[in-house]
Amino acid sequence: MKQQPAWAAAGRPSPRTAPAGALEVHVMSFEQETGHLTGTKDKDYNILWFVQACLDNVLRLETYAQDAERDGDTELAEFFRRAQGESRKGAEQGKQLLAARLR
Repeated sequence: MKQQPAWAAAGRPSPRTAPAGALEVHVMSFEQETGHLTGTKDKDYNILWFVQACLDNVLRLETYAQDAERDGDTELAEFFRRAQGESRKGAEQGKQLLAARLR
């Protein structure tokens, strides 16, 4: 008898038919250290991911702010610029934390 894949045994949707985001939840639900796969401890990888997500957000928010400015909505543009600043802060804090831990 053929053994079920882990995703099926756990009652999760097939990675091929899963809705967007479902696979991410599956992958992120590992309960063990995966650093042996990546060569980077999970906690360090998580900081790297966080910094990348913050920096990606800074770039995305620039587009949103420019869209709002182009439409003459200064309130919304300022909102996105403030959020952009917070994402920059998060990236800087993550970089500092990672640098201190890798010494």
